[in-house]
Amino acid sequence: MAARASVALVGGAGNDTNGEVAAAWRAAGIAATSIDPHEAVERVEPGELVIGRIDVRPTLDGVEAGLLELVQLRCRGIVVLNRAAALLAAHDKLRTSRLLLLAGVRHPPGRQVAPGAAGVLPELPVVVKPRFGSWGRDVFRCESASDYFETLSEIAGRGWFIRQGTFVQRLLPACGYDLRVLVAGGRVIGAARRVPQPGEWRTNITLGADVVPAIPPPAARELAVAAVSALGLDFAGVDLLPVDDAVGYTVLEVNGAVEFDDVYSQPGHDVYRDLAIALDVVEPG
Repeated sequence: MAARASVALVGGAGNDTNGEVAAAWRAAGIAATSIDPHEAVERVEPGELVIGRIDVRPTLDGVEAGLLELVQLRCRGIVVLNRAAALLAAHDKLRTSRLLLLAGVRHPPGRQVAPGAAGVLPELPVVVKPRFGSWGRDVFRCESASDYFETLSEIAGRGWFIRQGTFVQRLLPACGYDLRVLVAGGRVIGAARRVPQPGEWRTNITLGADVVPAIPPPAARELAVAAVSALGLDFAGVDLLPVDDAVGYTVLEVNGAVEFDDVYSQPGHDVYRDLAIALDVVEPG
């Protein structure tokens, strides 16, 4: 396979997937590395490819450092996939919601609730979560007024809430799993079901969910591709929830620094190789 001279996956040290992708690509003969944003500005040269993998902060109060560096790299004429604005659109749940709804992509409506406006009861049931959340942390299911106001009281002193308020989103009925679909270069390259542990409704791997290989049906593939396109991303994961036979699926979240492994490979394929082909890191064949 003919490959680019060099590829840099740029992101923080906390995302293990960056190193795993780089290692898989190196094993396939691709000069790939996983580096932090500051290092990328110092080392990457024109002609090399940068894949932005900037994630949210562990404190859940914004995006980790690196968006400015991606802009600097682009200004030097370096090709950057997953540009800064697209990553911000994916990590900010309020922006994600607005862009998806504007594009006509099915997504449960949500709104920001500022600390000073927390006394208004939304239409229940809802999920209360950080505006820049991940890993299933500080995500609360509220089915009653008491649930809602107790949750707001619980999070009132947390830094992310003081800084940004919270994102309140309509709660959809759980079906026992969600479907994470990987989209790169405008097409689906992988998918898996995430099944929560008994007694848990959140499907995050960090909370013990099982990951099961899956082949996404056409409706799921179409919706995932549309969601990634609406946010302007080149590579992302889309979490879909089956709704019913008439609607099919709805988008729960879009993750611009999605974590995945070879379980997401489709039958007869390797997800790492398919990712490289989809992003023009290598030529097919």
